[in-house]
Amino acid sequence: MNKEAIIKELNFKAVRSGGAGGQHVNKVSSKVELIFDLQNSSEFSDDEKILLIKNLQSKLTKENMLLLNCDESRSQHKNKELVIKRFFSIIENGLKVPKKRKATKPTKSSIQKRIDKKKNVAIKKVLRQKPNF
Repeated sequence: MNKEAIIKELNFKAVRSGGAGGQHVNKVSSKVELIFDLQNSSEFSDDEKILLIKNLQSKLTKENMLLLNCDESRSQHKNKELVIKRFFSIIENGLKVPKKRKATKPTKSSIQKRIDKKKNVAIKKVLRQKPNF
């Protein structure tokens, strides 16, 4: 994964950050919005795109655009760095292929324990009944 080439495909937008902050917050655009068009990206293969769309389905828009916001810092540059780090961690997690589950059989001892337990429960219930004379 070529990070420099992917960064060139990212679109950034600086927006005014909401919340408390006094008069200064109305003048400075410190919040950073990252927009990544996954469908039109040239850095990912078709297989990787399919995997990313499947794994990041909840984070993508209908047009397969990934939108991330960061307004943690008062500095626009720091917010940009933070949102890029977050973007790459999301992409790396999205590209992970889960391990296939190996079907296993229960051990002989676990089967025997289950059968013995069932017998004990059955005997206990028989002993609760009224005796037949």
